[in-house]
Amino acid sequence: MGRAYSDITFTPTVREVQSSMGSRAQYAFLDEMQNRQDSLGRREIAFVEERDHFFQATVSETGWPYVQHRGGPQGFLRVIDGKTLAFADFSGNVQYLSVGNLKKDDRISMILIDYAEQVRLKIIGRARTVEAADDPELMEQLRMPGYPARIERAFIITVEGYDWNCPQHITPRFTEAEVSRMAAPLHAQVKRLKEQLAAADATPRAVQRSVLGNGPLALTITGVRQMTPRVRAYELRSADGSPLPPVQAGAHIDVPVTLPDGVSATRRYSIASNPLLVNSYEIAVLREDDGAGGSQGVHAEYRLGLELRCALPGNDFALSDEAAPVLLIAGGIGITPVKAMAHTLAAQGRNLVLHYAVRSRAEAPYLDQLAAELGDRLIIHASNENSRMDLASVIALAGPDTVIYTCGPERLIDAVRREAVNASIPAARVHFERFAANTARAGDQPVFVTLRRSGKVVEVAAGTSILDAVQAAGVAAPASCRIGNCGACAVNVLEGSPDHRDDALTPEEHAQGRMCICVSRANGPALTLDL
Repeated sequence: MGRAYSDITFTPTVREVQSSMGSRAQYAFLDEMQNRQDSLGRREIAFVEERDHFFQATVSETGWPYVQHRGGPQGFLRVIDGKTLAFADFSGNVQYLSVGNLKKDDRISMILIDYAEQVRLKIIGRARTVEAADDPELMEQLRMPGYPARIERAFIITVEGYDWNCPQHITPRFTEAEVSRMAAPLHAQVKRLKEQLAAADATPRAVQRSVLGNGPLALTITGVRQMTPRVRAYELRSADGSPLPPVQAGAHIDVPVTLPDGVSATRRYSIASNPLLVNSYEIAVLREDDGAGGSQGVHAEYRLGLELRCALPGNDFALSDEAAPVLLIAGGIGITPVKAMAHTLAAQGRNLVLHYAVRSRAEAPYLDQLAAELGDRLIIHASNENSRMDLASVIALAGPDTVIYTCGPERLIDAVRREAVNASIPAARVHFERFAANTARAGDQPVFVTLRRSGKVVEVAAGTSILDAVQAAGVAAPASCRIGNCGACAVNVLEGSPDHRDDALTPEEHAQGRMCICVSRANGPALTLDL
């Protein structure tokens, strides 16, 4: 059993053309689909109910199609049930072309477009009209409150098939309401900034903060860009005009931040700018309202002219010099180090493909810049477009000689590593960087940690890292990335069995008793550390 839409639209001649153009195999699976898609589901119903216009085509007695625009308040196209749509036909130019066409041929085709999200839905069905005088109750059901247009009749459409059409070439456009929603966070931020400025004006100048942090590298914030509703980019330049330390793709920098409770801390962010641009660094920070507070502090405190005393840049995620094909895979804000890699590889003329998984294009930092530079070497997988990445296929097609670099959520990295094994790609050719710690796991228990040199016993709660607990107890434990990437927090385990969860130390170092206390825990109730 095939799908209703393809049964109707893929005529023998269309199929011949598909075969001659080499695309028939791409659509052959539609002939065997169990789901006919001849009745609207929840996603389709929600999409229809949000539209304020659509285009419809009917067929005249001369055989010519007639395309007409239909518009009204949002939701004027009503979903009666999964098989039935209806809308009120308001008074227009009294040509009655669609009405007349339907009296001889009840076939109708509709296309509904969400320009903001670059999504479109095609619906085909059969339509009939009901005059207003013949069914006043139906007219009242279809009437839009507050919309004064006079209803002449109703169109009733029986759905026979639908298809989510390719979003390519849809130019994004936004309604006034959509622009207002998108601008709301900016208006709120402007309000907060005005309040902060007012508070600053009321504060003695001597206590206003102009320098943050105590690291060896003095940088000034010289640019701030709101890239998406939750991601803000910061341009950093040398505070005294001296040359910046050179960096390579994959580099990071630890910047100072004030947490919501007033505690001074540092947070690590990838340097997303092109490494060839040596006069500035750029970091992009995703505001996580339910996070540990670092990103909130950055968004609240970082402003033009603020001087940051940072650590020197480092790199735990560097590109290799191997002249092999490169597969880049990024998820969400994990694009930041991968973007710098794409710039470098493109400049070197290397063979690369970048797969970028995002919730939506509107929430994808650096999308326009990457698209302009990479062209068809950039492949977007947007959840709201129902185009999730098929990692198994992506990695299998890459080939065993490919080098893979990936950054993103824990589940993405784990999936990439798993599919690389399935595709016989050696683990040494798969490089990854996490941007969030994976400290808490189901079944974690409190751990009592004895610090041999400090003489302290620290109780570490199930949802707290050993590093945080040790530092909260007043012990100066070294640390940097805090997510198990760099190894700066590694210490010697004197007693107990560690549960290693880092990506920095080698199996040999684990066997020698080294442990990264930012993410790793214990297999038992206690550990003794050389701290």
